[in-house]
Amino acid sequence: MTPSARIGEPDIARVASLFANGTRARILMALAGGRSLPARTLAEQAGVTPQAASAQLNRLSAAGLITVQQSGRNRHYALAGRRVAEILEILADLAPAQPAPATLRASTRNQALRRARLCYDHAAGRLGVVITEALLTQGALVPAADPAAAAAVAPAQPAGRQPTTDPDHPYRLGPAAVPVLTGLGVPESRLADDQRRPLLRFCLDWTEQRHHLAGRLGADLVDAFLTAGWITRARDTRALRLTPTGRHGLSHHLGITDP
Repeated sequence: MTPSARIGEPDIARVASLFANGTRARILMALAGGRSLPARTLAEQAGVTPQAASAQLNRLSAAGLITVQQSGRNRHYALAGRRVAEILEILADLAPAQPAPATLRASTRNQALRRARLCYDHAAGRLGVVITEALLTQGALVPAADPAAAAAVAPAQPAGRQPTTDPDHPYRLGPAAVPVLTGLGVPESRLADDQRRPLLRFCLDWTEQRHHLAGRLGADLVDAFLTAGWITRARDTRALRLTPTGRHGLSHHLGITDP
């Protein structure tokens, strides 16, 4: 038996209780953009004192939900991986909405996250949703349940194994996948399935209640957009900013006029 093998049933209640605290939940959501942040920033975003944040950060770290790295006199924290971010996204979709932010600063930050944000390493919010819908319009993605569209995909795929999708996922690569996605800066070699991470995944966006593209392709698009200067990361939050160059690029390549 390997050291990591489990004998009894998983203790779901124990790990679930870590998400059932307002301060811990706000800390985890602040880290959901995939970046590492210092404790003082997390305390500010959670709305608590540094001492209160430190106690909750220690609990999350001990449970393996976050990692910590020493940087000089400061500690920087990050989510332990994509799986934690996926759990947060599912919980956010199930959770009721909180009251509107009480301060202008909090309201401004909330609006920025709704417009465009990182969901660990892929684009979410309105920007993520409109990009996904534009990829469908352009034929880079097609409904997985459409046999005719599925049959048309094969000639457009690069050499090698064909990308696979989970049966529960609503879309797959379409016949225009290669020209559209390479035009956006994703190398054709990245459209093959390498088995280490699913090429396509789709999250139900908790602010838009529509799908946004996740998986390796979603992350590759964000990397391409960052490299091209189409988007930038907001400081100390997971919000994304669309640049004038990005607006032009999305309009030219995907026909998006109101991102």
